[in-house]
Amino acid sequence: MRSALARLSVCFAGGCVGGLLNSLAMWGAGEAHVTARLGVKLAPAFSWEWLLPRVLWGGLWGLLFLLPIMRRHSVLLRGLVVSLAPTLAQLFYFFPQSQRGVLGLSLGQLTPLFVLLFNAVWGVTAAWWVRSSGIN
Repeated sequence: MRSALARLSVCFAGGCVGGLLNSLAMWGAGEAHVTARLGVKLAPAFSWEWLLPRVLWGGLWGLLFLLPIMRRHSVLLRGLVVSLAPTLAQLFYFFPQSQRGVLGLSLGQLTPLFVLLFNAVWGVTAAWWVRSSGIN
C-alpha cells in the first residue's frame, strides 16, 4: 500500500500531464483550423500564461483519482467517467461566469462536443498515469 502523500502526488502529476495533453490538443485543433471549420471559436494562442494555469487546474482535477471511482475498470472507461467532472464544471460554471453562456454556446454550437473531447484527453491520460504508477 502506498502512502497518502505518494497517492496524492501521483494523482496530481497525472492530472498535470493530462492538462498538458488537453491543452496541446486544443491548441493543435485551433492551429489546424479544425474548430473554426466547425464554427467553434476555440483557437487559443499558445503562451506560457495560457498553458500553466491549465496544467495546474489539470493537476487539481487529477485529485479526483484519489476517490474510489471505477478503479477496477479500464483506463479508458475510468478516464472518460472522471473527465465528466471538469467538463460539467466548464460547461455549466466557468463558461457562464466568463460571459460565454451555458455550455459555451456563444463560442459555437459544437463547443460542448469539443469540451467533452478535450477533457476526455485529459481524463484518459490522467487515468493512464495513475494506473501506470501502480496506485490503481
